[in-house]
Amino acid sequence: MKHITFKDGSTAPVNNIYCIGRSYAEHISELGNTPTGEPLVFLKPTTALTTDNTLRLPGYSEDIHHEVELVVYIDQDVADDQIPDLSCITGYGIGLDLTARDIQNALKTKGMPWTTAKGFRHAAWLSVLTKGIPTTHQLSLMVNGDIRQDDSTDKLLFDITYQLNFLHEKFGLRQGDIIYTGTPKGVGRLVSGDTLVAKLDTESYTIHIV
Repeated sequence: MKHITFKDGSTAPVNNIYCIGRSYAEHISELGNTPTGEPLVFLKPTTALTTDNTLRLPGYSEDIHHEVELVVYIDQDVADDQIPDLSCITGYGIGLDLTARDIQNALKTKGMPWTTAKGFRHAAWLSVLTKGIPTTHQLSLMVNGDIRQDDSTDKLLFDITYQLNFLHEKFGLRQGDIIYTGTPKGVGRLVSGDTLVAKLDTESYTIHIV
């Protein structure tokens, strides 16, 4: 079983990994997508989750993209008749949703699920988590010293409370669920040898691509 780690050294188990697509208007535009009017949800297998600072790209794609995101952790089962709020979150951090864009585009054209484009090993990098409830945060990602993504979570089209309620209504929220809340504009290609710096407010994490 996979676990996440908090800054105080404590750990907690991982259940589902929910990801929200098309959460920022400018990101929707840069990929030529259409707003959905509600959260676009996909999942990643727990085997995709990693906290390592070295990420290996899959050999079956020539176009792996980075997507930096605010990630939240659910620490309790939410009763089916309960309306969830931020109190069900016990921690948050910064994550990378890696996407095989060439594979994803081909699958979208065929009307097929995206799992092979989103669920490969190391496709869900996650930092250590801060205990507490997220507010408004600044996300950024540098690649080889160049800033690629830099935006505030106050631009989310669907705020965290809305995402919680949507996911609970459709699937049910359980202890150990992780939510990748969506990526702002600036996504782009990664190649072996790249050095990334993911930053949440003032805290930064260095990641190496091999």
